[in-house]
This record gives sequence, C-alpha cells and structure tokens, in this order.
Amino acid sequence: MPLSQCYNISDVRKAAAVALPKPIFDYLDGGADDELTLSRNSAAFSDYEFLPSVLRVTQDVPLERRVMGRALTWPLLLSPTGLTRMFHDDAELAVARAAERQGIAYCLSALGTTTMEEVSKATGAPKLFQIYIFKDRGLTAEFVARAKAAKYDGLILTVDTPVAGNRERDRVSGLSLPPRLTLRSMLSFALHPRWAWRALNGRRFSFANVEHRVDELSKGPTSLFRYIEAQFDPFLSWRDVEWLAAEWGGPLAVKGLMRPEDSVQAVKCGATAVMISNHGGRQLDGAPAPVSQIAANAEALDGRAEIICDGGIRRGSDIVKALALGATACSIGRPYLYGLAAAGEKGVDHVLSLLRAEFTRTLMLAGVDGLGSLSAGRVIRLRNQIA
Repeated sequence: MPLSQCYNISDVRKAAAVALPKPIFDYLDGGADDELTLSRNSAAFSDYEFLPSVLRVTQDVPLERRVMGRALTWPLLLSPTGLTRMFHDDAELAVARAAERQGIAYCLSALGTTTMEEVSKATGAPKLFQIYIFKDRGLTAEFVARAKAAKYDGLILTVDTPVAGNRERDRVSGLSLPPRLTLRSMLSFALHPRWAWRALNGRRFSFANVEHRVDELSKGPTSLFRYIEAQFDPFLSWRDVEWLAAEWGGPLAVKGLMRPEDSVQAVKCGATAVMISNHGGRQLDGAPAPVSQIAANAEALDGRAEIICDGGIRRGSDIVKALALGATACSIGRPYLYGLAAAGEKGVDHVLSLLRAEFTRTLMLAGVDGLGSLSAGRVIRLRNQIA
C-alpha cells in the first residue's frame, strides 16, 4: 500500500502489517494478556464528544507549547520505543530526523538500537532520553552523565516495568532478540525478503546504549522477558526518583503513572512532568486508558507539573481531547513505528503530517482560537460512560 493511499493511521498500520513478518508486526502491534487495555487505550477517546464554538476561527491558530523545557511547534512527543531496528534499518535516526522537521521532541529509549550520542549528533530538535533504574545503579548513573554530555533536554523515567508484561503474541511466535528463524516463523520471514535482507545485511542488532556493559545478545538469542527480569530492578521506591532528580538536575518526567496521588508524589520527589501511561497496554492488562485519567491527575496537580498523555492516540482529534481534559501534550509510539515499518523515514513524516493536519482541522472545526482556550468545557463525556 503506497503512502499516497494511506489516509489515516489505520491505513499506515495495514501497510506496516504488509511490510513486516508476522512475528515482528505482532511484537509492534500486540499487548499483554487479553489485550483489553490495548484496545481501550484508543477506544476510550470515543467516550468524549466535542462541544464546538462557532464564529471564532482566526487566520492562524497558534499551536506552540513549551514541554520539558523546550518550545515545540505543536504539543506532541514521540515516545521511547525499544528495538526500533526490528522495524526498519534506519531505526531511531529516521525517527529523530522526522521529529526535527516537525519541530517536536523525540525520546530515545534506553533499549534503543542507536546510541544516544549518534542521535544527538543527527538532530538539533528537542531530545529526551528514557531511562530505567537498572540493578546496576552505576549504569543508570552513567546514562545521566552521558545525557548531560550529549545535551539531552530531559529524562523520562519509566516505572511500570517491575516485570515484563505477559505478551502472548510474542510467546506464540517464539520471538527472540535478535530475531531468528524458527519452524513457526520461517514462512513469514521468507515472504518478506526486503525486511530479511535489511535484517541480515544491516547493522548488527544490539541494545546499543548498554552493550558495553550488558551485552547479553552476544551470548545468543534471548527473550525480552528474560532480559527485563535480569537487568531491571523490580524493587524501586520513591527514593530512587529523588536520587535521579538530584543526579540529573533538569526536566524529569515519570512515565507509567495513573493514580493522582502517585503523580503528586512524583512531583514531591523532583519530577517536573508526569506521563499518564499504561505502557501501551503491554504491561498490566485491565489498567484504565490514559485519557480517562487526565482530568483527575490535572486536578490533583493543579498546575505544579506538566501532564503528558501517552497511549491510544490515533487521530489528531484525540490530541485535542486530551489537551482539553488537562494534558500539556501527548505522545505516540505505535503510530510512528507503523510509518517507519511501512516506508522508513518518509513513513514517519507521513504519519506526523497526517496527525498535524487532523489536529489543526479539529481545532478549527471546534472553534478553538488557541491552545490557551482549550479547557474541559470543550468536551463532554457520554453519559453512559460515567461510572
């Protein structure tokens, strides 16, 4: 499916499904257990309707917003996603370059396949680095020092992975890191020669930022489940957030929060932003959709920290709803990866252009003359969805 015939994110997803072997697409597309949270993340946006104003459209609606210490041309971030080279050999560099053209922020994952130094050299756009607290605290401290040296603008600490979620699609496919042929997957890989050629002849698959200290993949294929359980510290506390905030000394978001009291505690520990997120439905199945938790967290925080809605965005109109409910910005993961898988850097460009056009159009149709006038009064929740 050519990009010219991809009119929305759903179309780009279909193109990605065609471009990728099924085990790889399932890793990108899947969630935990019964995938109830995965499906609700997007569906929950339909619980809210716009209450439009009329005769208020101005010629140029200002879209800029300051997030994590940097001015963005519109309030969108590209979420950290690990193992990006599985979807296209240009990997994180393609995503970072597309983000720069849009004037938005890109967050590199600690489990990315390109080093943080390479990404920093490739783009002058706002750059964030996502960090975990490893069992080896020295590695976490090293990441902070490297982020400072490479002039990253902010850190995002992910806190919802004490263990890996039960991603059954990956168990069924037997997906390993790096990907390898199995009897179950052989036909799917054979039917995707372009992907296979890039995978075999491109850069070596590795966790580029940690391999100098934890090169588990050189010992042979492993699973993401085993890697997480071996490397991440499952017994974190708020003292770890305090330590990281003091060590970093700059904009810090805590990602994976749902409860307002947790968001308040994160700010007390030094966070400047909270990311309302359930890890894209890949961890705790049955967790609420992020959009449904924005208002309660915004009320509890009362302007003391930025709120980023992470998860379920599939339309530019979803971003408008999230901002009206109290989010400072939104972030996306799967949509830009669908574009990357379908057409590399051009695919990411296409996804971001689609979302921005929908975002701008929705603001105009809803009669919003600036992001400052977006408030809860712009959306109403369907009565049959109120608990």
